[in-house]
Amino acid sequence: MIEFVNVSKSFWTGKTRKVILDQANFRVELGQSLGILAPNGTGKTTIINMMAGLEHADEGRIVRTSKISFPLGVVGGVNPKQSGQENCRFIARLYGLDPDEVEAFCRYLVDIKEYFEMPVATYSSGMRSRFMFALMLSLDFDIYLIDEGMPSTMDVAFNRRAGAILRERLQQGTVVIVSHKPKVLEAHCDRAAVLRHGRLYIFDTLEEAKELYDYTR
Repeated sequence: MIEFVNVSKSFWTGKTRKVILDQANFRVELGQSLGILAPNGTGKTTIINMMAGLEHADEGRIVRTSKISFPLGVVGGVNPKQSGQENCRFIARLYGLDPDEVEAFCRYLVDIKEYFEMPVATYSSGMRSRFMFALMLSLDFDIYLIDEGMPSTMDVAFNRRAGAILRERLQQGTVVIVSHKPKVLEAHCDRAAVLRHGRLYIFDTLEEAKELYDYTR
C-alpha cells in the first residue's frame, strides 16, 4: 500500500512557485492499479519519484507498507561501467535474489546478445531502456511505478515480451502509471485520477477520469 496524507509539494521556478500537489490525500491498495492523467510539465514524474522515495514532500506524510519499485528506467545500484551481466548479478544480491535467475531472466528479455557482456555505458538509449525495464521486472515488486508507459525507444518484439510478463506480474501485483495519454492507462488500470492545479481527483473508472481530463485540457 502507498498512502499520501496531506501531502504538498512545490518548486520555485525563479519567477514563481509551481505547485505539484496541494494537501493531497489518496491511497493505492494492492490489487487496485491506478492511472494518473496529467499534461506534460505538471508534475507526473515528481509524484512517481515521491512514491518511490526519491523525492520528499514539503508537507504531509507518505506511507509505504509494500515492496515498491523504482520508476521505470531508474534502478538504484546500476553501474554504467559494468556489464549488463555484472549489474544483474549485483542487483540480485542487493535484493536477496538468486543471481543466476535474475541474469537469465534479463538476458532472455533484453535479447542484446554479446552486448550483455559489455558495459552498460556503451548501450544505445533503446538498449539501456530495455535493460532497465527488464531489471525492474526481474525484481518482482508488489507495486510497479511507471512513468508514461514503455519508452518509444523500445522495439516491438521487446514490448510484446515485456508486456506479457508485466500482465502476468499484475495478476499478483499492482501498477501506478502516470501519463498524458489516456490510452497508455487502458491495459493495466482499474481506476484513474486527474492531476489539475495541484489537486488530484480520483475516479472509480478510467472513463470518468477521461471526461474531466478532456474537458480541462
